[in-house]
Amino acid sequence: QVQLVESGGGSVQAGGSLRLSCAASGYTYSRYCMAWFRQAPGKEREGVAGIYTSGGSTVYADSVKGRFSISQDNAKNTLYLQMNSLKPEDTAMYYCAARPIGSAGYCSKLLSRSDAFNAWGQGTLVTVSS
Repeated sequence: QVQLVESGGGSVQAGGSLRLSCAASGYTYSRYCMAWFRQAPGKEREGVAGIYTSGGSTVYADSVKGRFSISQDNAKNTLYLQMNSLKPEDTAMYYCAARPIGSAGYCSKLLSRSDAFNAWGQGTLVTVSS
């Protein structure tokens, strides 16, 4: 079972930047879809960005394209989410998630399926003020 621990959340003004990290351990498969989800108060959890660990292909929600960037450091077993040009509507708890998969294309489909991920971190809070 993969264990995930997020860090890097905080408070920032609109237009600012933050970088979230997700330290992973306990990998038992060679290929995963790693993703960032977020959940704002009173709203459903939504997929923000995903990356296929074998090859590094990425997928983004339309709401963050051009502003957020997902990446991985395989040597450190760490997933990142660089968030630029932050908006108040980006305020949410951000979660790291993992699911073993066999192809990059499936990772893009999983971004809309939070229930398909079987490993989750505890979350890190991002607050963006106007």
